[in-house]
Amino acid sequence: MTGFIFLDKPEGLTSFVAANRVKRILKINKTGHTGTLDPMATGVLPVMLGGATRFSQYLPTHDKAYRARILLGTVTDTLDITGTVLEKNPVNVSVDRLNEVIDRFVGSISQLPPMYSAVSKDGVRLYKLARQGIEIEREARNVVIHYIKLLDVPDENNEFEIEVSCSAGRYRFRTWLRRNYNRTAAH
Repeated sequence: MTGFIFLDKPEGLTSFVAANRVKRILKINKTGHTGTLDPMATGVLPVMLGGATRFSQYLPTHDKAYRARILLGTVTDTLDITGTVLEKNPVNVSVDRLNEVIDRFVGSISQLPPMYSAVSKDGVRLYKLARQGIEIEREARNVVIHYIKLLDVPDENNEFEIEVSCSAGRYRFRTWLRRNYNRTAAH
């Protein structure tokens, strides 16, 4: 069997495990996926089947769209919801101010991949090193944010939802927004 299947990846599975499940269910020799979704993320995961895996290098990188829930004021050791909370800070932000800040990030930006990401360095995923307490130097990558749309207003817990359209290579948008919001909110 050769082709593609578009899997609605559930929360809790790595992209690798999800592709392997497709392989077992379809009883084929080879599968591969065209991108990595964090285990906590849900969404469409394109999975290549059989001979289609040989063509992955020829597939264009493409833009992506995400919906994300963001919680302002909470910092974790993994920079996402799976980590241990290190600090909680009170946040008081108006919708106008929030829109003003997120609009600043539309366009071409440079981003340093976090240690808790699936980026590989010398064949090892950064998150594996991070779990061992190892932090290494990483190179910033250029990405493009096409638009950010606020889908609802922050609630009493400072949680809200956004939709983002961006180029491939965007890492943990919630963390990036939180870090950059804290830097720019006072300006």
